[in-house]
Amino acid sequence: MGDMAPAGHDLADLLAAVSRGEQVAFSRLYDATAPRVHGLVLRVLTDPAQSEEVTQEVFLEIWRTATKFDPSRGSALGWLLTIAHRRAVDRVRASSAARARDATYERQATPTSYDSTAETVTARLDAERVRGAMALLTDMQREAVELAYFGGRTHTEVAETLGIPLGTAKSRIRDGLNRLRDHIGGDR
Repeated sequence: MGDMAPAGHDLADLLAAVSRGEQVAFSRLYDATAPRVHGLVLRVLTDPAQSEEVTQEVFLEIWRTATKFDPSRGSALGWLLTIAHRRAVDRVRASSAARARDATYERQATPTSYDSTAETVTARLDAERVRGAMALLTDMQREAVELAYFGGRTHTEVAETLGIPLGTAKSRIRDGLNRLRDHIGGDR
Protein backbone atom coordinates (compact mmCIF):
# COMPACT_ATOMS: atom_id res chain seq x y z
CA MET A 1 0.00 0.00 0.00
CA GLY A 2 2.97 2.29 -0.50
CA ASP A 3 1.40 3.90 -3.64
CA MET A 4 -1.58 5.35 -1.76
CA ALA A 5 -2.01 9.11 -1.53
CA PRO A 6 -0.16 10.74 1.36
CA ALA A 7 -2.18 11.50 4.47
CA GLY A 8 -3.55 15.03 5.00
CA HIS A 9 -0.58 16.20 7.05
CA ASP A 10 1.76 14.82 4.38
CA LEU A 11 -0.08 16.86 1.71
CA ALA A 12 0.28 19.94 3.91
CA ASP A 13 4.01 19.24 4.18
CA LEU A 14 4.23 18.82 0.40
CA LEU A 15 2.41 22.14 -0.10
CA ALA A 16 4.83 23.83 2.30
CA ALA A 17 7.74 22.45 0.26
CA VAL A 18 6.05 23.55 -2.99
CA SER A 19 5.70 27.05 -1.54
CA ARG A 20 9.50 27.06 -1.22
CA GLY A 21 9.80 26.15 -4.91
CA GLU A 22 10.73 22.49 -4.45
CA GLN A 23 9.93 20.80 -7.74
CA VAL A 24 10.24 17.25 -6.40
CA ALA A 25 7.59 18.06 -3.78
CA PHE A 26 5.35 19.49 -6.51
CA SER A 27 5.78 16.33 -8.56
CA ARG A 28 4.81 14.18 -5.55
CA LEU A 29 1.84 16.46 -4.79
CA TYR A 30 0.70 16.20 -8.40
CA ASP A 31 1.01 12.41 -8.46
CA ALA A 32 -0.89 12.13 -5.19
CA THR A 33 -3.76 14.49 -6.00
CA ALA A 34 -4.14 14.76 -9.79
CA PRO A 35 -6.71 11.93 -10.07
CA ARG A 36 -8.97 13.56 -7.43
CA VAL A 37 -8.55 17.04 -8.88
CA HIS A 38 -9.18 15.83 -12.43
CA GLY A 39 -12.20 13.79 -11.31
CA LEU A 40 -13.79 16.83 -9.67
CA VAL A 41 -13.11 19.03 -12.69
CA LEU A 42 -14.49 16.38 -15.05
CA ARG A 43 -17.70 16.11 -13.00
CA VAL A 44 -18.23 19.87 -13.29
CA LEU A 45 -17.26 20.27 -16.96
CA THR A 46 -18.16 16.83 -18.42
CA ASP A 47 -15.84 17.60 -21.37
CA PRO A 48 -12.66 15.50 -21.14
CA ALA A 49 -10.47 17.87 -23.19
CA GLN A 50 -11.52 20.95 -21.23
CA SER A 51 -11.17 19.01 -18.00
CA GLU A 52 -7.56 18.19 -18.79
CA GLU A 53 -6.84 21.86 -19.58
CA VAL A 54 -8.47 23.06 -16.39
CA THR A 55 -6.66 20.42 -14.32
CA GLN A 56 -3.36 21.72 -15.67
CA GLU A 57 -4.45 25.30 -14.89
CA VAL A 58 -5.29 24.21 -11.34
CA PHE A 59 -1.84 22.75 -10.77
CA LEU A 60 -0.20 25.81 -12.28
CA GLU A 61 -2.18 27.94 -9.84
CA ILE A 62 -1.17 25.65 -6.98
CA TRP A 63 2.49 26.04 -7.95
CA ARG A 64 2.13 29.82 -8.02
CA THR A 65 0.01 30.24 -4.89
CA ALA A 66 1.14 27.45 -2.55
CA THR A 67 2.31 30.13 -0.09
CA LYS A 68 -1.35 31.10 0.44
CA PHE A 69 -2.27 27.70 1.87
CA ASP A 70 -3.00 28.03 5.59
CA PRO A 71 -3.30 24.64 7.39
CA SER A 72 -5.18 26.31 10.25
CA ARG A 73 -8.05 27.12 7.86
CA GLY A 74 -8.54 23.64 6.40
CA SER A 75 -6.97 20.57 4.90
CA ALA A 76 -4.52 20.64 2.03
CA LEU A 77 -6.79 18.42 -0.07
CA GLY A 78 -9.76 20.70 0.67
CA TRP A 79 -7.71 23.71 -0.45
CA LEU A 80 -6.67 21.95 -3.68
CA LEU A 81 -10.21 20.82 -4.46
CA THR A 82 -11.60 24.30 -3.76
CA ILE A 83 -9.20 25.75 -6.33
CA ALA A 84 -10.18 23.00 -8.78
CA HIS A 85 -13.90 23.58 -8.28
CA ARG A 86 -13.58 27.35 -8.71
CA ARG A 87 -11.54 26.95 -11.90
CA ALA A 88 -14.02 24.46 -13.33
CA VAL A 89 -17.00 26.68 -12.53
CA ASP A 90 -15.19 29.67 -14.04
CA ARG A 91 -14.67 27.66 -17.24
CA VAL A 92 -18.36 26.71 -17.35
CA ARG A 93 -19.33 30.37 -16.95
CA ALA A 94 -16.82 31.49 -19.58
CA SER A 95 -18.07 28.85 -22.01
CA SER A 96 -21.69 29.87 -21.41
CA ALA A 97 -20.84 33.53 -21.92
CA ALA A 98 -18.94 32.72 -25.11
CA ARG A 99 -21.86 30.69 -26.47
CA ALA A 100 -24.25 33.55 -25.64
CA ARG A 101 -21.94 36.07 -27.35
CA ASP A 102 -21.66 33.82 -30.40
CA ALA A 103 -25.43 33.38 -30.61
CA THR A 104 -25.99 37.14 -30.28
CA TYR A 105 -23.36 37.86 -32.92
CA GLU A 106 -24.88 35.29 -35.24
CA ARG A 107 -28.35 36.81 -34.83
CA GLN A 108 -27.03 40.32 -35.46
CA ALA A 109 -24.65 39.43 -38.29
CA THR A 110 -27.06 37.28 -40.27
CA PRO A 111 -28.93 39.48 -42.70
CA THR A 112 -32.67 39.26 -42.50
CA SER A 113 -33.95 37.59 -45.58
CA TYR A 114 -36.52 39.51 -47.54
CA ASP A 115 -38.24 39.34 -50.85
CA SER A 116 -36.51 41.93 -53.05
CA THR A 117 -39.22 41.59 -55.71
CA ALA A 118 -41.90 42.47 -53.20
CA GLU A 119 -39.78 45.35 -51.93
CA THR A 120 -39.35 46.69 -55.49
CA VAL A 121 -43.07 46.41 -56.22
CA THR A 122 -43.93 48.17 -52.95
CA ALA A 123 -41.49 50.99 -53.71
CA ARG A 124 -42.99 51.45 -57.19
CA LEU A 125 -46.52 51.50 -55.83
CA ASP A 126 -45.48 54.05 -53.19
CA ALA A 127 -43.87 56.23 -55.87
CA GLU A 128 -47.05 56.05 -57.98
CA ARG A 129 -49.16 57.06 -54.95
CA VAL A 130 -46.88 60.03 -54.26
CA ARG A 131 -46.97 61.12 -57.92
CA GLY A 132 -50.76 60.83 -57.93
CA ALA A 133 -51.04 62.78 -54.68
CA MET A 134 -48.63 65.48 -55.93
CA ALA A 135 -50.96 66.04 -58.91
CA LEU A 136 -53.76 66.95 -56.45
CA LEU A 137 -51.76 69.82 -54.94
CA THR A 138 -52.13 73.38 -56.12
CA ASP A 139 -49.28 74.60 -58.29
CA MET A 140 -48.01 76.77 -55.41
CA GLN A 141 -48.14 73.89 -52.89
CA ARG A 142 -46.48 71.46 -55.32
CA GLU A 143 -43.67 73.91 -56.10
CA ALA A 144 -42.99 74.58 -52.39
CA VAL A 145 -43.08 70.85 -51.46
CA GLU A 146 -40.83 69.90 -54.39
CA LEU A 147 -38.25 72.53 -53.43
CA ALA A 148 -38.31 71.53 -49.76
CA TYR A 149 -38.47 67.73 -49.98
CA PHE A 150 -37.16 66.81 -53.38
CA GLY A 151 -34.77 69.74 -53.67
CA GLY A 152 -33.58 69.52 -50.07
CA ARG A 153 -34.05 73.24 -49.42
CA THR A 154 -34.87 74.82 -46.08
CA HIS A 155 -38.06 76.81 -45.55
CA THR A 156 -36.03 80.02 -45.77
CA GLU A 157 -34.48 78.94 -49.07
CA VAL A 158 -37.92 77.99 -50.44
CA ALA A 159 -39.23 81.48 -49.51
CA GLU A 160 -36.24 83.16 -51.16
CA THR A 161 -36.46 81.01 -54.32
CA LEU A 162 -40.19 81.68 -54.72
CA GLY A 163 -39.89 85.33 -53.65
CA ILE A 164 -42.52 84.97 -50.92
CA PRO A 165 -42.52 85.64 -47.17
CA LEU A 166 -41.18 82.82 -44.94
CA GLY A 167 -44.57 82.34 -43.26
CA THR A 168 -46.25 81.88 -46.64
CA ALA A 169 -43.64 79.31 -47.71
CA LYS A 170 -44.17 77.37 -44.46
CA SER A 171 -47.95 77.46 -44.93
CA ARG A 172 -47.74 76.17 -48.51
CA ILE A 173 -45.41 73.35 -47.48
CA ARG A 174 -47.57 72.41 -44.47
CA ASP A 175 -50.81 72.54 -46.46
CA GLY A 176 -49.25 70.54 -49.28
CA LEU A 177 -47.97 67.86 -46.88
CA ASN A 178 -51.38 67.65 -45.20
CA ARG A 179 -53.04 67.07 -48.57
CA LEU A 180 -50.44 64.43 -49.46
CA ARG A 181 -50.97 62.66 -46.16
CA ASP A 182 -54.72 62.72 -46.54
CA HIS A 183 -54.51 61.25 -50.04
CA ILE A 184 -51.75 58.70 -49.47
CA GLY A 185 -53.01 57.73 -46.03
CA GLY A 186 -56.52 57.13 -47.41
CA ASP A 187 -55.25 54.62 -50.01
CA ARG A 188 -53.45 52.38 -47.53
